[in-house]
Amino acid sequence: MKSKFLITIICLIGVTSFAQKNITWDDLADVEFETKFFPAYEGYFLYPYFSPSIIALEGSRVTITGYFLDIDPKGKLFILSKGPMSACFFCGIGGPETAMELQFDSKPKFKLDDILSVTGILKLNRDDVMHFNYILTDVEAKLKNE
Repeated sequence: MKSKFLITIICLIGVTSFAQKNITWDDLADVEFETKFFPAYEGYFLYPYFSPSIIALEGSRVTITGYFLDIDPKGKLFILSKGPMSACFFCGIGGPETAMELQFDSKPKFKLDDILSVTGILKLNRDDVMHFNYILTDVEAKLKNE
């Protein structure tokens, strides 16, 4: 009986350690930005200083809900945003912490402003100004209504 209990506990610990963490846009807002000069681009960009709580999420499998934005005419850059296209940070509403880059294995079939539940591995980007500060890799996504 004790061995069955012990096996059950070990299995539960194993399952929870591989489970994704549900995060919100408020969680990702715990970041400070400072203008920093990037010599390679001869320009100033916002440099993120992530809080310890965000740093603790790096490399974790996370799930977040947001609006799907397909802003690349070549169909290679996909974004999850806290708000719809009309209220995204490109339009001056919110900051870079309100959007994240999505890296799918294949081109998704979602439409602009579809509300998605997205799961992937969270990568924090500090130095590559050609990508977002938050990047989700190995993305799996579904419509929020499903």
